[in-house]
Amino acid sequence: MADSITPPLIEFETPRLRLRQWRESDLAPFAALAADPQVMAFLLPLPTRADSDALAERLKARIDENGWGFWAVEHKDSGEFAGFTGLNVPLAALPFSPCVEIGWRFGRKWWRQGLASEAARGALQVGFERLGFDEIVAFTAVGNLRSAAVMERIGMHEDVAGAFDHPSVPEGHALRRHRLYRIGRPPQQQRR
Repeated sequence: MADSITPPLIEFETPRLRLRQWRESDLAPFAALAADPQVMAFLLPLPTRADSDALAERLKARIDENGWGFWAVEHKDSGEFAGFTGLNVPLAALPFSPCVEIGWRFGRKWWRQGLASEAARGALQVGFERLGFDEIVAFTAVGNLRSAAVMERIGMHEDVAGAFDHPSVPEGHALRRHRLYRIGRPPQQQRR
């Protein structure tokens, strides 16, 4: 049996950020970010340190497997871990599956600086230019206005008819209803 070929690892930079594979040194700041109730206000539930470490390991493994995923985000000037941003194929069966989603999560220290938008624009560029995706989606709980604002700032458009109840959120929970956003490959990058 032939060995499977591992795709090349994609890492990239934006003016202020480095999007890269996860490191052991990211685990503690990621756990702190994940334990912050304000950061996690629209996500379920607050994880334990073991849960946080396991998630980081899964994100790292998916990048190892695909060459891309939810990258660790490092602030270039300080060298600090700021959060994650990237592209993912959701495991949950969503009404619009199959799809590729874009997502992000940053520690509060990094909010209100445009970093989520900067990182997301870079991830979209990788998705369209290097990976050749035709469309990328994003979704968030209806009340998550900060994430929805980032989606709009990076050029995504809400698919109002695509609003859905997230299957991973329990019925009756306030976070179950989600908004759906979409963005297509820019016209100048359309396949001929």
